[in-house]
Amino acid sequence: MADQQTFFDHITEGNKTKGDFITLGAAMLDGETITNAFVKIPLKTLNRHGLIAGATGTGKTKTLQILAENLSEKGIPVLLMDMKGDLSGIAQPSPGHPKIDERHKKIGIPFEAKKFPVEILTLSKQGGVRLRATVSEFGPVLLSRILDVTQTQAGIIAVLFKYCDDNKLPLLDLKDFKKVLQYATGEGKKELAKEYGRISSSSTGSILRKVVALEQQGGDLFFGEKSFDTDDLLRIDENGMGYINIVRLTDIQDRPQLFSTFMLSLLAEIYSTFPEQGDSGRPELVIFIDEAHLIFNEASKALLNQIESIVKLIRSKGVGLYFVTQNPTDVPDAVLSQLGLKIQHALRAFTAKDRKAIKLTAENYPISEYYKTDEVLTKLGIGEALVTALNEKGIPTPLAATMLRAPMSRMDILEENELKDLLEESKLIPKYNKEIDRESAYELLNQKIEIAEQEETRKKARKETEEAERYSSRRSSSRKTTTRRKSTRMNPFIKVLTSATVIRGVLGILGKMMK
Repeated sequence: MADQQTFFDHITEGNKTKGDFITLGAAMLDGETITNAFVKIPLKTLNRHGLIAGATGTGKTKTLQILAENLSEKGIPVLLMDMKGDLSGIAQPSPGHPKIDERHKKIGIPFEAKKFPVEILTLSKQGGVRLRATVSEFGPVLLSRILDVTQTQAGIIAVLFKYCDDNKLPLLDLKDFKKVLQYATGEGKKELAKEYGRISSSSTGSILRKVVALEQQGGDLFFGEKSFDTDDLLRIDENGMGYINIVRLTDIQDRPQLFSTFMLSLLAEIYSTFPEQGDSGRPELVIFIDEAHLIFNEASKALLNQIESIVKLIRSKGVGLYFVTQNPTDVPDAVLSQLGLKIQHALRAFTAKDRKAIKLTAENYPISEYYKTDEVLTKLGIGEALVTALNEKGIPTPLAATMLRAPMSRMDILEENELKDLLEESKLIPKYNKEIDRESAYELLNQKIEIAEQEETRKKARKETEEAERYSSRRSSSRKTTTRRKSTRMNPFIKVLTSATVIRGVLGILGKMMK
């Protein structure tokens, strides 16, 4: 057994910090909690991203809740992706429990029940602030990556966006974009070919099918107005606590493409609109992405590249990203290497594959003279985890098996009436939940097609009128010619009679002269 005092000094020295910090709990050695051997996370490093991993039922969601509460208490806003629907209880204080008091006595931190300011957000029609973005804001590059199109098709999407910009055709929702796709190879084929080059109907057909697939996953609810302003994620309440924004995602677990679309759009918007943070000593916003495998498992290579780029760059905006998943292997290596804080709950070794995964997971953590990491990973209890963070100099803190503190808020969902009261108090719902369907590409192109059809009808009518007039003129001319011919041509019978009369007249005159 290692010397506890030596271990205490090791943990305390490794977690020493000059600035503000969050205390996660106390370090454990050989299964025993070392009181006051606090495991800390400096606020300064919380924009360096992180991972919360572990098997089902080991306490990942409660760890997420602990971090969100402590960030809010420090005046740092938080955005949570609530896939299971069990985080709304943050809006109410914990009812307390003797086991919670016992845990905190071991750690050396007094327990305080507390509620936190919460805003409920939604991607669907369930209660909460509606999250939307327009197709134009999404942009051709991001849309191409979400749809997983070919390079040629991505070029066509870029051309169509340019055409809409040049012709002041707002792309607000998927209905608009579908209409532009149809127009490009239909009524507007010649127009676009003249200005932007020929567009293949087979390519637009393929893009259209992918848009329809996205639409069926709920994309028609996400794309549109009014667009969500990411500055509304940065609100602080009257007590100086950061708002905890909870996105309810319980009804889109089977629609990973919509979840990926939302996440990538949100991260891209935050990156493009937030100012450079510099060295302020604390993050502006911390985002927790629960069930992170839903992003990575269904993502195309192009989409993964986009996510990796954003993860690398967004920390300069003072934004920390924390991925919550069952196994670190759910997260691509390129992303995993960017994560400064790692909180690893227990893993279960039921099969040879599980044991191999545990050994691989253990290699992601600093080597420790106090732990055999792969063995500890299978022995951790609920609410216990291996933790390593970054200190203020960016150096990993000592690996520590940690007894985590308990959440200060309720570890359960809100009752129906509590949720209703929370939604009624929202200042953002009146701002974003009003349906808007202003004139955009769909209506403008329909008008353009209608005008073109009317003009075509008028041209056809003029042509028919002109042809009728020419035909009438030809008939009139023909009748006059016929009349003239009739007036100058003698009837053969009359001709014979006339000739006979003349002859008889001549013969009569000659007879008289002879007499």
